[in-house]
Amino acid sequence: MLKIYLSGEIHTDWREQIIAGAADLEVQFFAPVTDHDASDDCGVAILGDEDSTFWHDHKGAKVNAIRTRKAIADADIVVVRFGDKYKQWNAAFDAGYAAALGKSLIILHGSDHAHALKEIDAAALAVAQDPAQVVQILRYVQTGQLPQG
Repeated sequence: MLKIYLSGEIHTDWREQIIAGAADLEVQFFAPVTDHDASDDCGVAILGDEDSTFWHDHKGAKVNAIRTRKAIADADIVVVRFGDKYKQWNAAFDAGYAAALGKSLIILHGSDHAHALKEIDAAALAVAQDPAQVVQILRYVQTGQLPQG
């Protein structure tokens, strides 16, 4: 059973596409909390309010890091998606953390991000442009089968 952590952009259904496409594989997926408000507010909801937005965000980032660090450490493969609409600084951090741990890293982004992400792409074992390519990589890794077509 491959353990796969799906990190990055939360505004599209790329995770669901990969999970559905890999339904017949022996894989287990993990992800960060993708409810944006819950992710932002978890620190203050659990540990108490903050007057400053800096400390509000700081608490949330640390509580989320407990989940993220564990998931990346336990993963066999880390997939990091960089979306089109927002800059995902947290995704870049996750990619660097996974690379530092020696994790197999698949980066997912469109061609318009190739230059900005060249160092992250260089650390990856594969750079895909769409979720279907990620599924094909997972299928090949697990079964040795090439895409039909």
